[in-house]
Amino acid sequence: MLDSILDIGNPNYRGQMKMAAYLIADIEVTNPEGFKKYQEAVPATIAKHGGKYLVRGGDVEPKEGNWAPTRMVVLEFPNMTTLKKWYNSDDYQNIISDRTDNSKGNMVFVEGY
Repeated sequence: MLDSILDIGNPNYRGQMKMAAYLIADIEVTNPEGFKKYQEAVPATIAKHGGKYLVRGGDVEPKEGNWAPTRMVVLEFPNMTTLKKWYNSDDYQNIISDRTDNSKGNMVFVEGY
């Protein structure tokens, strides 16, 4: 029903919608005590830059393939420019080592609707 309301089949549809941007990360915390500082500081930086959590931790149940993530995080930002501004901001760069020194993982930025 939503498809018909939004007319997703219309070839001009994508140009009419603003494309959000998502950060998707699979993080394995290697030093929980050291990671706490990052966990406490990062939400304010995300909110300040217009982002929000869609997923933060929670149970992970792999279904297909060999991917076995341990801790998933999904952030949503209004667009890719805003996501990149947050990531490169002093707000985030001042705390990023609290994550990288106490965890390992993979991260991607992706646009989508």
